Amino acid sequence: MNADPAAQRRLLDLAAVDAELTRAAHRRRSLPELVEVERADESLQSARDSLVAAETAVSDLDRDINKLEAEIEQVRTREDRDRGLLDSGSISSGKQLEDLQHELATLRRRQTVLEDELLDVMERREATAADLERGRVELVDIEQRRLDAVRRRDEALADVTSTEEHGALERRMLIGELPTDLVSLYERIRARNGTGAALVREGRCGACRLELDRTAIGHLREAASDEVVRCEECGVVLVRTSESGLSTPSDLSAEPGR
Repeated sequence: MNADPAAQRRLLDLAAVDAELTRAAHRRRSLPELVEVERADESLQSARDSLVAAETAVSDLDRDINKLEAEIEQVRTREDRDRGLLDSGSISSGKQLEDLQHELATLRRRQTVLEDELLDVMERREATAADLERGRVELVDIEQRRLDAVRRRDEALADVTSTEEHGALERRMLIGELPTDLVSLYERIRARNGTGAALVREGRCGACRLELDRTAIGHLREAASDEVVRCEECGVVLVRTSESGLSTPSDLSAEPGR
């Protein structure tokens, strides 16, 4: 294939744009801000789960407190009734009097047990309520940190998008200036190894970075300036300029400005 040397040199501009687009795509996939948002989401979900658990625990303890208070009230009511009977003097039977006194003692012990249980539950409820309040404060903090992470992610993505849009526009303009057959060759090579063209600099391929052997160097020197040559190692189009370290052909040194 033959192509104007200037068109071949423009392939380097196209390759540079494609390299920038590849970096932008990689950056889009690997933005640290994406990880920040993901971690913030995980922390947020964990905090919400903990908050629900604490709210449930407080609700359960409130139910236990209400139940114990109701039982204590029942015991007190029963004790007041029995004590009223005892103080009224209406019980004359010794056996009934003994049974009533025994019941009063049992009720007092039961009340003591219930009050101890109530105190323990109330203390646990106080500690759980404190955890709940701390969880609510922490949730607000995590939500704010997530918002900050989302903002940074969106800003970074917007920057990547701007780079991609600018690169895509520049790429279309370059392709429109190049011969169709040269572009087709470039695209086929790029699809295989990610790079379609590279500069020959100081006897090395700019894509695979390998030093060209004497035979390849000789071919490059002897090839006409409009001949499209390729790297024997990686297959990219080798673009020759004054930076290539080739003394011939002479028309390379007279390349127009890019």
